Amino acid sequence: MANRGHRTTRRTSHFSITLYIFLLFVFSIFVFVLYSKDISEDEQNPLVVSEKKEPESEENADNSVWEASHSHGLHPCVKPTVRYKAALGWNRYLTVKSNGGLNQMRMGIADMVAVAHVMNATLVIPQLDKRSFWQDSSTFSDIFDENHFIETLQGDLRILKELPKEIESLPRARKHFTSWSGMGYYEEMTQLWKEHQVIHVAKSDSRLANNELPLDIQRLRCRALYNALRFSPPIERLGKKLVDRLRTRANRYVALHLRYEKDMLSFTGCTYGLTEVEAEELRMMRENTNHWKIKVINSTEQRIDGFCPLTPKEVGLFLQALGYPLSTLIYIAAGEIYGGNTHLSELTSRFPNVIFKEMLATPEELRGFANHASQTAALDYLISVESDVFIPSHSGNMARAVEGHRRFLGHRKTITPDRKGLVEIFDKLEAGQLEGPSFSHLVKHLHKNRQGAPRKRAGAPPGVKGRARSRLEEPFYQNPYPECICSSKTRVRK
Repeated sequence: MANRGHRTTRRTSHFSITLYIFLLFVFSIFVFVLYSKDISEDEQNPLVVSEKKEPESEENADNSVWEASHSHGLHPCVKPTVRYKAALGWNRYLTVKSNGGLNQMRMGIADMVAVAHVMNATLVIPQLDKRSFWQDSSTFSDIFDENHFIETLQGDLRILKELPKEIESLPRARKHFTSWSGMGYYEEMTQLWKEHQVIHVAKSDSRLANNELPLDIQRLRCRALYNALRFSPPIERLGKKLVDRLRTRANRYVALHLRYEKDMLSFTGCTYGLTEVEAEELRMMRENTNHWKIKVINSTEQRIDGFCPLTPKEVGLFLQALGYPLSTLIYIAAGEIYGGNTHLSELTSRFPNVIFKEMLATPEELRGFANHASQTAALDYLISVESDVFIPSHSGNMARAVEGHRRFLGHRKTITPDRKGLVEIFDKLEAGQLEGPSFSHLVKHLHKNRQGAPRKRAGAPPGVKGRARSRLEEPFYQNPYPECICSSKTRVRK
């Protein structure tokens, strides 16, 4: 009897184990079917780029969208070498007429500092452009700290605020120096001193080569631009205030150089997304602007080739694809947006936290800047340099200058849109050939190496020769590495 009871207990135990395994198997099948159903539903309803997505807080966002690339121990280095000598030039004077907008003038003035040194001349404080599109009557001291400029460069060359009285009436050699010229050219120009004490330079932009200049000349250009050309105290003070006010609104902010002003669209001939009336208005503006040489422009070809600024809608899609939270604070570093809120709403519908300087500063604070486009551009420059992320919607002097300055200060994050590549992606999205995740993946992949990481300045494309080579090189002030940024022993991508 005892053995029979023992066998019954064993059979019961086997039955319980079998039942347990069977139930576990059934439960696994149920979970698998349920999970497969969820996958099927996800495939039938893929993520799309939506304008109605709930804003994601900055704290919950992917932190990588804010992080700058590793600087590999790189740091600014602008001190002259032991072989460097200051220019004396006591009896030779270089006067300069700067041309263009703020940043074109800034880079041109830095070049003229170097040219005056090469030609062993005294530099007279440059005159600023008052006839450009912006019609700004500002003088040098209105925009820059004149005394600081002179004192900072006193170990490099002599700088005077004006020509000495006894020199003013002397005849001057008036020169249009050749663009992207090297040392040999300016050494030849010193022959002018045999007959003249004063040389007047009619234009200052792009007068020096980007490459193949002595290290001390390149570093002098950096000392001039980044150290000497400090903005005037009123501009510096208000710029700092506006940055502080942005920081009180959010821990981090994006500075967006949104080149969607009327003059930019007219000059480039870009009318994508505009009405026929707007396109005609831009065409007439281009036709009536005498110093714009190209009058007939194919807008479609311009956009396909990547020569058009991104539209506000495209910028919104771009930021969304990169993964920026919809609550991101975006400072618009630009003039008046063409079409006003009609076009700007295509950005703010996705990123509502958009702000202009007029929303940060009081009317009283901005009163002194009224009708002075170069001074307000200086505020945009300061705020852009100090931003957590800088994104230009189009290449240009400000975009290049800010990128170079941010590289100089430690390779702060700067995302340069690949406009040509983006047009192809945007058009596929518009045609329904791309879905949300694929769109985001393509945009991120396209810009993996366009976020301000350390690299040496790029040369011209292969096969380009002659003067076109200089024009197609990466500008010196866009990336002053390696001359003005010293590397550690860590290997950096070239």
